[in-house]
Amino acid sequence: MHTLNPARLPRHLAVIMDGNGRWAKQRMLRRIVGHQRGVETVRLIVEECSSLGIGYLTLYAFSTENWLRPKSEVSALMMLLKKYIRSETPRMMKNNIRFNVIGDRSELPADVEREVTDALNQTASNSGMVLTLALSYGSRQEIVRAARQLAGDMAAGRITLGEVDETLFNGYLYTADMPDPDLLIRTSGEMRISNFLLWQLAYTELYYCDVNWPDFGKQELHQALHDYQSRERRFGQTSDQLQKRS
Repeated sequence: MHTLNPARLPRHLAVIMDGNGRWAKQRMLRRIVGHQRGVETVRLIVEECSSLGIGYLTLYAFSTENWLRPKSEVSALMMLLKKYIRSETPRMMKNNIRFNVIGDRSELPADVEREVTDALNQTASNSGMVLTLALSYGSRQEIVRAARQLAGDMAAGRITLGEVDETLFNGYLYTADMPDPDLLIRTSGEMRISNFLLWQLAYTELYYCDVNWPDFGKQELHQALHDYQSRERRFGQTSDQLQKRS
């Protein structure tokens, strides 16, 4: 396992957890078995990121497009989600992790929403890593929602056109109180963003790996973080400019 520099870890790590169904199909198992194994990986990665001292971990758990999947699979996923939140809340309390959710929670089943609300309330005072699940989340929808709210505030006279800039707009997003991700990991070999944090990923380092999510463990996480630490983040500037500023 690679030796990591604690001073150069990403402050915010985002993950697209892909490949649960593929993992199950390769083993001639039902898709739900892959999702169940995926939940075990979530537990492992959350604990490792918290132990490493990463400040924010955001997991793409259920997209707005996922509602289009077969009803039986959606129902099973919601049941898994409810079970995960209920079982992990005591663990989050023990590890000082604050739970957070982004997305359109009005679409969630009532029993799942109750578990979400309970976990949010119980962990609200925790001061460690912020674990965010993107649930019923789509980035285009998030941006449209933000634009509507901004337009409403402008129409009501609460803001003027001259005040609108990137900082102000960012305040209307679900992630307003979070730093942008430094690193995005996507598993299972797919190389796309899939409507995830489109605004927030503007200068994020991207890391893709062929490992399906259920097989993504500490070694794979450390490899991704080591790769991140080998990169020079210039944010549109040249290396010489960065060296002068430092």
